[in-house]
Amino acid sequence: MRNILLATAALSVFAVPAMAQTMQSPTYYGTLGYTQLDGSQGDLGAVTGRFGAKFTPYLGAEAEASFGVKDDDFSIGGVDGKVKHEYDAAIYGVATLPVSPNFDLFARVGYGTTEIKAKAAGVSASEDGESVNYGAGANYYFDAQNGVRADWTRRDFRSDGGEADVYSVNYVRRF
Repeated sequence: MRNILLATAALSVFAVPAMAQTMQSPTYYGTLGYTQLDGSQGDLGAVTGRFGAKFTPYLGAEAEASFGVKDDDFSIGGVDGKVKHEYDAAIYGVATLPVSPNFDLFARVGYGTTEIKAKAAGVSASEDGESVNYGAGANYYFDAQNGVRADWTRRDFRSDGGEADVYSVNYVRRF
């Protein structure tokens, strides 16, 4: 019995380095692109940047930040105004389904904050809202490092702040 235990212990010493070799280090990526926000506050545009890490081929996390570049005009009772997207930031957990070496699908869920500013008749007001976000998208890679990404995300704002559908097209760079 003692010999069996010693043999098992000796084999496990060899198995640990083999197991460590099969584990992958995280894959990092960044994106930069245009985002269209369609919501009750208006139709707004933003430039969005993301940084993410894939810890396994199937699971990862990403952070994003956007800054408004396209405002929306409105008119209430003959008074013209403008709605502007100031910024938003969010963090997500991401589940990925690799379809081929160059194409994958993903779903993500996270939490974010958004600030919108409105101005009419010389009066301005800003509103920020926190949201639970969820969505899906796809990545297509031209080579080992460069690709494109398209995604949709729903922002459900807390405190009855409404919803916004967010569509995004991005350049992707893997590191």
